[in-house]
Amino acid sequence: MGIHLLYIEDDAEIGTWVNDDLKGRGYEVTWLQNGERAVDHAAGCRLVILDVMLPGLDGFTVGQRLKKAYPDLPILMLSARTSIDDKLEGLQFADDYVTKPFHPDELAARIEVLLRRSGSYSSEALALGHLLVYERENRIMNKDTGEEIVLTGKQFQIFMYLLRHLGQILTKEQIYEGVWGDPYLDGDKTLMVHIRYLREKLERDPANPEIIETIRGVGYRVKA
Repeated sequence: MGIHLLYIEDDAEIGTWVNDDLKGRGYEVTWLQNGERAVDHAAGCRLVILDVMLPGLDGFTVGQRLKKAYPDLPILMLSARTSIDDKLEGLQFADDYVTKPFHPDELAARIEVLLRRSGSYSSEALALGHLLVYERENRIMNKDTGEEIVLTGKQFQIFMYLLRHLGQILTKEQIYEGVWGDPYLDGDKTLMVHIRYLREKLERDPANPEIIETIRGVGYRVKA
């Protein structure tokens, strides 16, 4: 089970790609489009991502209510406002402040820093053959060599999607639509290419994979 984030953003386009990106990185996300019930939904969450410009209650008011209810809950503010006064107002209760537009990798890095600081990451690892997968830390180690295996963003998203369905046989369509968020087109080789590169990094012998199995005529799975 991934770390649970509360995301409050009223812009549907921005909200959709941030929500999809964070889920692809292994987080559980509750996305709200206003802050009216933010305090209720924050229970059990490890971090809040909060937009300043919201309908009804503005982000500053929502953030102050959240901090009062959950003093130790990290809050990451998002805003198109760049003035120092706005930043200072936000940082009276928020733990970090990111201005729009931002790159998803920057947002993910800021989230990781806040989670580490708050002690939300666990050192527990999932053992898969010669791999140790620290899902909450977005980190994979090779037990044979003691080295960290570095994946691209998309490779990591694919692997995390397979891990969230550990032991299940997933079709190419399920994986593609779950990771890319777009309909799978028959004959598209994109996923197959990514799986090949993943195996080159993860498998002892990519020609005879032990981690990511191919189920002929169906798709792929990672065995429990």
